[in-house]
Amino acid sequence: MKYAVVGFGTAGYHAVKTIRQYDADGEIDVYSNTNRAPYNPMLTTYYAFGKLEFEGLFPFGDLEKIQKEISFHLCQETVKKVHAEEHSIETEAGIKTYDRILIATGARAFAPPVKGLDPEDAFLMRTVEDAIRFKERLKKQNVKHAVVIGASMAGIKVVEVLHKYGIETWLLDLAKHIFPLAAYPEVSAEIEKRVEAQGVHLKFGTTIDHMEQEDGKNIAVLTDGSRIPADIVGLCIGTRAITETVQDEVAIGRGIIVDDHMRTSVPGVFAAGDCCEGNNIESGQTQIIGLWANANHQGETAGANMAGQDETYKGNILHNITHFMNMDFIGFGDNRLEGEVLEYGSLEGDLYVRLVLDGKKIVGANILDNYRISGIIKNYMLRLFAGEEFTLPDYQRAMLEKAGLSETFIDEIEEKMHG
Repeated sequence: MKYAVVGFGTAGYHAVKTIRQYDADGEIDVYSNTNRAPYNPMLTTYYAFGKLEFEGLFPFGDLEKIQKEISFHLCQETVKKVHAEEHSIETEAGIKTYDRILIATGARAFAPPVKGLDPEDAFLMRTVEDAIRFKERLKKQNVKHAVVIGASMAGIKVVEVLHKYGIETWLLDLAKHIFPLAAYPEVSAEIEKRVEAQGVHLKFGTTIDHMEQEDGKNIAVLTDGSRIPADIVGLCIGTRAITETVQDEVAIGRGIIVDDHMRTSVPGVFAAGDCCEGNNIESGQTQIIGLWANANHQGETAGANMAGQDETYKGNILHNITHFMNMDFIGFGDNRLEGEVLEYGSLEGDLYVRLVLDGKKIVGANILDNYRISGIIKNYMLRLFAGEEFTLPDYQRAMLEKAGLSETFIDEIEEKMHG
């Protein structure tokens, strides 16, 4: 059997590893336009901050180590086109045909152009190269003022790095609150209060319009007319699935559409990771869920099925878990959905939990300041979304109580779920 894997992030890595588990003799060609090992994009700010050594960006080791563990051929060249029906890969070197193909091209940071912004002063935060460039610029100590566009998980981590370097920073977003896709307004307000207390400026309902020069200094002119000094601009607006190589070849929405076997609309062609739309368990719709663990599971599922197995992946839920500026925030589900609200603790205290229920189902959750219970809550939500009759086992109840939840609140959740 001859396999091709286009893209070698975490989804591609897990697919290749799983293929090799089931097919020891198959030929595997991995197409990558970089000589770097798979890395975790969410760790780029940790490296820029100094919390992580460079090697820590690569959780599976370097390429040489990976190739020793998993036998595959690395094709370090750019794929021009995947011809899905023909099962072929086109590069500058020619066209090669395969039995099974996986598209695992991931996503790229997206930012519209800003008039007057020198590319040297514009910073994305997605790739290893982005992190290296950002860190090197900050080391020069010529950055006194910065603007970050996008009050997202990525945006706040860039703000945290700038704050660590003592740079006066403004965080902007057209939305009304920080973390607009994950946090409930009450939780957003508390986070904003804490961030501002540490000296970061927040401006919502506005964004950058263009850059100007004033007395030899860079000035960001905002859509509300405000003028802010900005030696550099962080662009943390979002990501876009990389699908160009299969455009007009397979079904694509915002990403490549796949089923629970990670099959595309063309037999023998699979997709996994941030380039594809997997199943959102909560909504029942296909959606890009750009999570490291999600990409891992999708890659494993695709690899197994490419090698002749019959594996399924039910999907995941939207969730965000991040630590920044001496606080933790966890958001599960869709914060636009309404329902009965259960609250525990105080927003100003050591632990706050807000759950939103629709009947006997948790449809959303925010946790502030205690990441230790996130895994249990996520597992609980996933099983409820799957329609299981599920009661917390004693050991998980004990873990929740140890993490700070009262027995009374846990009983209240259980009663709402099963009463």
